[in-house]
Amino acid sequence: MTADKIKELVAQMTLEEKASMCSGGDFWHTEAVERLGIPASMVSDGPHGLRKQNEQGDHLGVNDSIKAVCFPAGCGTAASFNRELLTKMGETLGNECQAEGVSVILGPAVNIKRSPLCGRNFEYYSEDPLVASEMAGALIHGVQSRNVGTSIKHFLANNQETRRMSSDSRVDERTLHEIYLAAFEGAVKKEKPWTVMCSYNKINGTYAAQNHLYLTETLRNQWGFDGYVMSDWGAVNNRVEDLKAGLDLEMPGSLGVNDKLIVGAVLSGELDEGVVDETVEHILNIVFRYEENRDKNAVFDKDKDHEMARKVAEETIVLLKNDGVLPLSDQQKTAFIGKYAKSPRYQGGGSSHINSHKITSALEAAEGLNVTYAQGFDDKEDKTDDKLLAEAVETAKNADVAVIFAGLPDKFESEGFDRKHLAMPDCQNELIEKVAAVQPNTIVVLHNGSPVEMPWIDKVKGVVEAYLGGQAVGGAVCDILFGKVNPSAKLPETFPLRLEDNPSYLSYIGEGDVVEYREGIFVGYRYYDKKKMDVLFPFGYGLSYTTFEYSDLTVDKEQLKDTDTLKVSVNVTNTGSMAGKEVVQLYVADKESTVIRPVKELRDFAKVELAPGETKTVTFVLDKKAFAYYSVRIHDWHVESGEFDIMIGKSSRDIVLTKTVTVESTVKLPFVYTTDTTMGDVKRDPRAWAIVQDVLKGGFFGEKPEEPESSAASEAITDEMNTAMEEYLPLRGPISFTGKVTMADIQALVDKLNALEE
Repeated sequence: MTADKIKELVAQMTLEEKASMCSGGDFWHTEAVERLGIPASMVSDGPHGLRKQNEQGDHLGVNDSIKAVCFPAGCGTAASFNRELLTKMGETLGNECQAEGVSVILGPAVNIKRSPLCGRNFEYYSEDPLVASEMAGALIHGVQSRNVGTSIKHFLANNQETRRMSSDSRVDERTLHEIYLAAFEGAVKKEKPWTVMCSYNKINGTYAAQNHLYLTETLRNQWGFDGYVMSDWGAVNNRVEDLKAGLDLEMPGSLGVNDKLIVGAVLSGELDEGVVDETVEHILNIVFRYEENRDKNAVFDKDKDHEMARKVAEETIVLLKNDGVLPLSDQQKTAFIGKYAKSPRYQGGGSSHINSHKITSALEAAEGLNVTYAQGFDDKEDKTDDKLLAEAVETAKNADVAVIFAGLPDKFESEGFDRKHLAMPDCQNELIEKVAAVQPNTIVVLHNGSPVEMPWIDKVKGVVEAYLGGQAVGGAVCDILFGKVNPSAKLPETFPLRLEDNPSYLSYIGEGDVVEYREGIFVGYRYYDKKKMDVLFPFGYGLSYTTFEYSDLTVDKEQLKDTDTLKVSVNVTNTGSMAGKEVVQLYVADKESTVIRPVKELRDFAKVELAPGETKTVTFVLDKKAFAYYSVRIHDWHVESGEFDIMIGKSSRDIVLTKTVTVESTVKLPFVYTTDTTMGDVKRDPRAWAIVQDVLKGGFFGEKPEEPESSAASEAITDEMNTAMEEYLPLRGPISFTGKVTMADIQALVDKLNALEE
């Protein structure tokens, strides 16, 4: 169905039919127009599994959906730092959608982890926009390679569940572009998701669904988006204004109420019918893109996909601590302790909740090994069961090693509400403390969707972050624990020591419906590293059962213009005795900037697999964006001339190699002189400084005074003080200090200086 044919089809539709296409026919389908051969098209929740509902629909997972396969949630898949793995996962999901007749799967979700309190963080990827965008792009690529669409969400600045349908995210322009828009931008530009889902909240006073700046000017005009924009379920506030702004599809349907509003607005002249025509074209473009590429032979092989889910989970598990206790031996007498060993928490609550066709627990996966089990706690309420605790302590005491499966229950984190603290349930913390007191070889496996405090960290020998690893998580965890798989995941977020350390702590949630993003660009490691603040575990951190060495960092040029690209290469060697995968992280630091910037920012990453003793060369190519910040003066990305450090790290806190390059900017930022411009600012342009010196002959403070006679006077007025006073003196200053110039003279001087900028 070409663009011209779609236009012809739209021309044959009545106004009422076109209006009906702008909202869902029901909870999960677009509207059909049978007389013109336009089929209904089904969308379904995701993003880490297929939550397809055939009859009763809901958007919070209340009603049952089909039996499907639950893959690891975004919190875990981001930890893999493996684009290829996410693409394969996407291919599997796309095939499932084809088998089930689903045209668009609702995901991935790329909202930035502004605070670890966000109840939906388990669905989101990272505190870093590059990681979020790259991992989302990989998943999108895989799904859409099967001719099934994705819906990247939730656009834009939707970073909390509290008051999510009415809150107003107040974010400055630079922060929006460097952090929150950036999470979407790369994925949209490179992978062209078929749809984008707008969020509930306002952005700087305007609802996302009504925001022409972002839905049309940014998405379509700047980024080249060519699909349709759908609302989050119930995010429509003013259907006609939303339509003008660029919101194409209202979901779910309004039972015809808003269709009538659209028709009325066109008939009254309030709404141009051409806007409706374009909207319908956007929707039909995707409807027919799927319909004409149906794979009616696709088979949803749940057991096969379960094994794929296990493979993905193996790379989402982060080894956080290992004091020589891992990997475990098959011969060791091992105690599995904790409810999650038998009934793992492997996914979050809400619209992404999958009706799993089967679940593999760690206890089941360890069958045949020398493993005993004790429940230890019940997560229905945060209360210690003395009998369960005593049984767990005794089981641990009689083993060679104890593995405690703990984490956060559903009631601690879910869609719909935010967390109140970073603590795990008290009963679980007590269990860990009591077991560690009798068993020196204690390991904690965590099942959680976001960071937790670890008051017991110094009392255990091992910590394994399993995140929410999907329905096959138990098998994946056992593969890691017993050394069948070498852990290779890295943290896509910082684990702070305490909640109060988080940069958004003072303003998160906001006051009433107003949420001010006061921390600006300093989200996650950008803040912790700038503050040199101790953290529990830094961004990008993760251990392995082998060791890696980096060497021979090279760049193809040491001086470049901001229009050039820079090729960076580094050798990575597996110096241990076990095959493994390493995530090579490339950060860039502006060594001296006139604007406030993070000390370093992740600009690329690669995952490389190495046999023992093997060396591989990893190559990156950096463009202008790698060195730029977003300038609100030109409303675009800008590079300041100067030196930049190219850093290769194992985490944001473990930089192992650095190379300095000099970048020359090809764009001069306009500078507007005023009477308040300081002499120091003027000095930065020799031409301007020459004019000032010529106009203000005789010095800024009149005739140079004689040397003070007394030591007291010389102590009061030092050379350093005089230099600083002159540096920060505004152009209008000589009026007060010289008596030789007037404000008219200064204004004429300002006009002459501004003429240099024209």
